[in-house]
Amino acid sequence: MLAGLAGCAEFPDLDRAVPRSEVDGPYPRLVPVGTLLAQTEDPRIEEDEAAQLEARAAALKSRAARLRRY
Repeated sequence: MLAGLAGCAEFPDLDRAVPRSEVDGPYPRLVPVGTLLAQTEDPRIEEDEAAQLEARAAALKSRAARLRRY
């Protein structure tokens, strides 16, 4: 009975999710990972961002400790 109900479900038309130009188009060009990494911004965070992350981590640790008590 459950298998029959599953057969009645409507599924989205996945063929419309990808444009025809991408389906029929050429494969993407492969490039070395070093080239991709060279194009990204510097991943370092600013000092104020670090302080915000540390404060959030401390708040989450405090919350976890409170939840362990229950």
